[in-house]
Amino acid sequence: MGSVTWTLAARDGSARTGRLDTPHGQVRTPAFMPVGTRAAVKAVDTRDLVEAGAGIVLANTYHLMLRPGSTMIAERGGLHRFMGWEGPILTDSGGFQIFSLGPTIDEDGARFKSVYDGANVGLTPEAAVKIQEELGSDIAMALDVCVGLPAPRELVESEMERTLRWAERCLEAHSRADQTLLGIVQGGVDPDLRSKSAAQTAALGFTGFGIGGLSVGETAGERQVALEASFQELPGDKPRYVMGLGDTQGLLDAIARGADMFDCVIPTRLARHGKALTRYGDMNLRNAGFEADDRPIDEECPCRTCAVHSRAYLRHLVRVKELSAHRLLTIHNLRYTLDLIAGAADAIEGGRFTQYLEGVARARSGGSS
Repeated sequence: MGSVTWTLAARDGSARTGRLDTPHGQVRTPAFMPVGTRAAVKAVDTRDLVEAGAGIVLANTYHLMLRPGSTMIAERGGLHRFMGWEGPILTDSGGFQIFSLGPTIDEDGARFKSVYDGANVGLTPEAAVKIQEELGSDIAMALDVCVGLPAPRELVESEMERTLRWAERCLEAHSRADQTLLGIVQGGVDPDLRSKSAAQTAALGFTGFGIGGLSVGETAGERQVALEASFQELPGDKPRYVMGLGDTQGLLDAIARGADMFDCVIPTRLARHGKALTRYGDMNLRNAGFEADDRPIDEECPCRTCAVHSRAYLRHLVRVKELSAHRLLTIHNLRYTLDLIAGAADAIEGGRFTQYLEGVARARSGGSS
């Protein structure tokens, strides 16, 4: 099944911390994976990622199979060498991107038009596995069918069942010994469907599990119910990856329920819109109130941006559309998110996770500084 293992280190209630061992190094969990869709996290380089504290990054099968192509990457030594990243990499199968393109889906796979040139493209479970094996990621994901919410229960159930059948085909197709393949739990926000999907996906013998089909229109409460129903049926000695989740409260809610891994574009996307993530909530640097503010974004943040630059300067960069604003705010937002997760892991190990949650909530309710 692969060469990635997860070891539990400590629990505090349902929250847990552990160690993910991969061919390209260890990762402490809970872990947040910056999104490097096209083999690059937008606006930053791999040195920036290391300095921000990233231990693992995500890249996307759908985009890389189209540009520059998985074969081309394989010929250059694989994704790690191609992008100059020495740590672990997880590749998403492309199921979410396919979902967003309004594909034609049947039992064989999905058919859609390329976002680059409009060409007709097909992706089967077997092809998704082959592409990820060529990319050479440490962790690959089975191809799933993602359904936007709200949706009729009949549709959610039928696509959940299809995801299970595709998972079996992915397992059969997977052959790379130095890469682990994770299954994906679907079922919308219906707890019965989530439980069924999780139990049957676990029975297939995957070494870890993605929780897919969330952050696609459900409420926070619905998501929590879906996660709890999923986790109850998943083995406790394997990692759980909540796909596409990255807001502060969402991350902490999921960790409290036993989640181990996350990815999301929120830190990088908000940076490109002039917003900084802080302990006190989001900070919109376009606001006139920051025009003469000589303080850093966060005086306690150890990132390079906060060490050197003022809010006034960053606001100036944002307003004149200077490209360096994207990089500087991305560095900060990633550091904030990664530190939030690391703080949760420390608190779990120390048996004070509840106090940590209360501290985060108290700071955020106090408003922006």
